[in-house]
Amino acid sequence: MFRTSGKLSDGREILYYDLAPGREVTADERGLPLVESHSEIRYDALLDEWVAIAAHRQTRTFLPPADECPLDPSAPGRLTEIPAPDYEVVVFENRFPSFSGDTGRCEVVCFTSEHAGRFGGLSPQRVRLVVDTLADRTEALSAHPGVEQVFPFENRGEEIGVTLSHPHGQIYGYPFVTPRTRQQLESARRYRDRTRRDLYADLLGKERDSGERVVAENTHWTAFVPEAARWPVEVHLYPHRGVRDLPELDDAERDDLATIWLDVLGRLELFHGRALPYIAAWHQAPVRVDRELARLHLEIFSILRAPGKLKYLAGSESGMGVFVNDTRPEAVAARLRELGA
Repeated sequence: MFRTSGKLSDGREILYYDLAPGREVTADERGLPLVESHSEIRYDALLDEWVAIAAHRQTRTFLPPADECPLDPSAPGRLTEIPAPDYEVVVFENRFPSFSGDTGRCEVVCFTSEHAGRFGGLSPQRVRLVVDTLADRTEALSAHPGVEQVFPFENRGEEIGVTLSHPHGQIYGYPFVTPRTRQQLESARRYRDRTRRDLYADLLGKERDSGERVVAENTHWTAFVPEAARWPVEVHLYPHRGVRDLPELDDAERDDLATIWLDVLGRLELFHGRALPYIAAWHQAPVRVDRELARLHLEIFSILRAPGKLKYLAGSESGMGVFVNDTRPEAVAARLRELGA
């Protein structure tokens, strides 16, 4: 992996990640005004959670036509967020960040220069480059004094809320440890205090021993549908070794991750016979606290419960946080295994 850094005309950082050296930085000729984003975080004392207020995001780009996509490479007469005429993987500071300045950092990750492409259609070599990129950005953002947790993710599909169709993901550098992570770590702490064992390792061991919900596995990773899945289609990818974040993965683990990630996405694409809207969410250890309790894993889930039918978060889910799943995890796992045969 070769990283080349540059600046956009409004002062934001842009980073090119390539498989070979020799990248020349192309100047951004748009002459944009300096970015002025005023996100803030407010504390909800009742739930002991932080909420981001980012009113400037109301004006962000929303579903532009293909010939106006800001994530395409620049071309004569059409300048975009990426000044270069072509690229492999690019990361740049979000122009409309949810968190900025002292309240964290938000980055956009473009997986390919092909506007009509998709992450699941990338080559294993390109996915490995994405893995290396996410690991590099995790390490860099973890060194940021205002960041307490690094969260790489991909939103795919308009049903999920994607506003740009170009294949891309994002990385949030949160200025706090997120509620979901705090809840997981507290569960892991209680389990360790009671059993002297690792909760994540035992959950993975239980799934591998049973095999009933395992979707795919290779030397270093296992993909399975969790026993208490919340979403109609949900798959978790766990490394067999208890690493805390993406930078801790070795070369063999990264290679195997690229393979099984594509395998799982391929099965998911076939599940409903149409492009699947999904969220792919990387869970990593916080930067400074409770790292010894955490375990890296990827959660991929979809709100599509049947062709043409979405799982809406209604009264129980939105009002009380109690999920009601319309699909049986064992049946979903069996179907996904069949689709890879």
